[in-house]
Amino acid sequence: MARTDKGIPVDQLTPIEAAAELAELAREIAHHDALYHGKDAPEISDADYDALRARNLAIEAAFPDLVRADSPSKRVGAAVSEAFGQITHAKPMLSLDNLFTDQDLTDFVEQVRRFLGTSETPAFTAEPKIDGLSMSLRYVGGRLVSAATRGDGTTGENVTANILTISEIPRTLPADAPETVEVRGEVYMGKADFAALNARMTAEGGKVFANPRNAAAGSLRQLDATVTAKRPLRFFAYAWGEVSRPIAPTQYETVQAFGRWGFKVNPLMVRCGTEADLLAHYRHIEAMRSSLDYDIDGVVYKVDDLALQERLGFRSRSPRWATAHKFPAERATTILRDIEIQVGRTGALTPVARLDSVTVGGVVVSNATLHNEDYIKGIGQDGQPIREGRDLRIGDTVVIQRAGDVIPQIVDVQEDEDRPNRPAYEFPQLCPRCGSHAVREHNEKSGKLDAVRRCTGGLICPAQQVESLKHFVARNALDIEGLGDKQIEFFHALEDPNLWIRTPADIFTLERRESLGLARLANMAGFGATSVRKLFDSINARRAIALHRLIFGLGIRHVGETTAKLLARAYGTWPHFAEAMQAAGDRMSDAWTELNAIDGIGEVVAEAVTDFFAEEHNRAALAALLAEITPEAAEQPVATDSPVAGKTVVFTGSLEKMTRDEAKATAERLGAKVAGSVSKKTDLVVAGPGAGSKLTKASELGIEVIDEDAWLERIKGL
Repeated sequence: MARTDKGIPVDQLTPIEAAAELAELAREIAHHDALYHGKDAPEISDADYDALRARNLAIEAAFPDLVRADSPSKRVGAAVSEAFGQITHAKPMLSLDNLFTDQDLTDFVEQVRRFLGTSETPAFTAEPKIDGLSMSLRYVGGRLVSAATRGDGTTGENVTANILTISEIPRTLPADAPETVEVRGEVYMGKADFAALNARMTAEGGKVFANPRNAAAGSLRQLDATVTAKRPLRFFAYAWGEVSRPIAPTQYETVQAFGRWGFKVNPLMVRCGTEADLLAHYRHIEAMRSSLDYDIDGVVYKVDDLALQERLGFRSRSPRWATAHKFPAERATTILRDIEIQVGRTGALTPVARLDSVTVGGVVVSNATLHNEDYIKGIGQDGQPIREGRDLRIGDTVVIQRAGDVIPQIVDVQEDEDRPNRPAYEFPQLCPRCGSHAVREHNEKSGKLDAVRRCTGGLICPAQQVESLKHFVARNALDIEGLGDKQIEFFHALEDPNLWIRTPADIFTLERRESLGLARLANMAGFGATSVRKLFDSINARRAIALHRLIFGLGIRHVGETTAKLLARAYGTWPHFAEAMQAAGDRMSDAWTELNAIDGIGEVVAEAVTDFFAEEHNRAALAALLAEITPEAAEQPVATDSPVAGKTVVFTGSLEKMTRDEAKATAERLGAKVAGSVSKKTDLVVAGPGAGSKLTKASELGIEVIDEDAWLERIKGL
């Protein structure tokens, strides 16, 4: 579900409210990332998505101790499709943070100056932000050897054969290019080419694409490269990954070198010396946006000096030296025809608006994900009116907006003379799937009702069972080929105990049970001997499963994919993890302290995981599952020559020769784990003036403590 109101002002949130909202945002954004990057099928508008990320960042800035391991601020893209081979990026392909106002630009420039410890504004480049598919092209010895999508930022899809069909991408580079170089940019489709393609597809009775971005992504992800060759794809180069030697000292000069090598580079890229110059170029590009033959959704700013880029470094999912200044959303009006209720795996009842189809910015939209029943009533999370207090009623004329994708947000309701005669929408008090009571729980700590109404049916609610199973077999979890959403719904609905799937363990006992029953799967509609064999082979292929995939697949509240990986890395094996989680159920135990000391694991996540293991029915389900599968030990980080690689480092007190952010970034670049608190797992504490309780605890635990000068000496030359 996508929230479209800003909720309680961040400065008015309590820590408990902030932690709960960060957990909800992590789940929500991960869902939309998977749809956008993995399936080219976005469910919300860019503006709605950007609002979610902005809200997440604002809360994290106000409550830095609550930043989650699975935070969207630490994540890029989505998991890689196994339909293609995989390529691990030599250097990660990160995303960009977003700006939305002139003040945001001022703040960004100030953050850069503050990080660098200077009052002078460095030069920046500014260029259009192309709405396409990110691509990394690897050249060795002057020849194109591979091409990969961004994927999850670390691993991408191998689309080399398809990239070779794009005429604007050089097959070879001139002699002055480095021996090894990864040229990165955006694959896109021009507006005129997009219109011509859709006209041809219509005439041939084929699929019509929603917008040029989806058309480009769908064309590039064809398993048959001859199909891609018939699609008018283009490419702009604007960045790079691994290089065997520097190309130029600045961003601008490096991109111009790409142009000399035969790549198309954007002619609207300029170098700006001041903040005013950046804003002026933003206004210039915004004014000509509609006349361009390619879709853009903003302007990208990058620090020009590559030495300064190196100092600024990276956050977990984005560089500190670059950002995207997004354009305002586009709007249209349509009729709200219905509000449907969907039930998720946690029992949450989510309202979805069904709209008369309308074109907004060249894209046809017909759905909008609403937030909750208060949002429908015109009430924000802080209890204050939104849309001037106007509720949403079936039959209303509503104002919607979008910035570049399929499903928009409803931002207003238009009054008309018939509106008073339309009944107010009554949110269901019973679950539409199982008939159990649907309630809004009272949060004793905050004294408020939860924003979401949830079904109380639990395991008797088919929606919750089905959605939990769908999550278990999803791409980022067990990833069982041939057992998708439709198949899960089919097996769950069966009444034959030899064929149904009601629990995760049932998946792995299906082949044995099916062979004992009278009804055979191969005789059922939609199946045959070959498809049944493939299904069983796919299931058996997942009997040995990566530890982080299993942890994520359990569907524990607040545990996203990144959190699962963090827990897997911290505990190494399933027995160690499970034993520690049960021990951590005692809030006074060392196990609880160690769990909370893991960088990025806050109290909300710790409570969710330990509560899960405290439930007898969960442990019973796990025992049945573990009788069928073997979780593999987590891969540990590869050792490097850095003396701090693999060590857990805590910084405390004031740093005088570099900023705290720069110190943390350097430690992470050298392979260290930076923690926010001291525990028995801490290897090193770097203490500056003013160090307090962390220094005291480090001394009590006998942990090595050094000052800033010793830290700099230890990492000297790295």
